[in-house]
Order: sequence, then C-alpha cells, then structure tokens
Amino acid sequence: MPQSNAVSHMTLVRARVGCSAQVEACLSQLIEPTLQRPGCLHFALQHCQSDPLLWQVAGYWQDEPSMQAYFNSSLMDVYGVLLHQQVVDSLDFQTFSDVGGLNR
Repeated sequence: MPQSNAVSHMTLVRARVGCSAQVEACLSQLIEPTLQRPGCLHFALQHCQSDPLLWQVAGYWQDEPSMQAYFNSSLMDVYGVLLHQQVVDSLDFQTFSDVGGLNR
C-alpha cells in the first residue's frame, strides 16, 4: 500500500476573559474558505467543553505543499487580527506528519 504524505496542523487559541464570542466569530471565518482550498481533507473549529476560553482549529491536508499554500494564504491573517485586537491570551500552533493508520 502506498505511504501517505498527509500532514495536519492544530492551533489552540485561548481567548481573553470576556472575548470568547469575538474569537469564535473571527475563527469561524476560516471554515468554508479553508475547506475549499486544494488539498484540504478536513478542517474544523472546536470549542473546549471544559474551558469556555479555549478553541481548537485543526486541518488535515493531502500533502505538505497543500498545507504550506494554506499557511501562505491571506486566510492566516485572522491570527494577526486576533492578536492586534488583543482578544487572545495565547496561540499554540503545531504541525504533524502522518505516520500511517488512516489508509490501512
């Protein structure tokens, strides 16, 4: 079976107290345009059930070039907006490579 080149990213966004709705509104703007990007296999915005200030943005891509094209797109400006508006306490951004399992 061919080896997968799939990659993913995850961003944990911690809103400032009183700013969670504003963070959600901003991050929600990423969903539809990202799902339409070439190579996007899955993209989701999730709200932590136990922490009302914590949001997770996760994307799964067919390959590294697709994910990098997303990173280099204007869609990423949303994070700059959040920082500029001072509505987040922290951003934790990570990328991952697929080591198998999905295609088995």
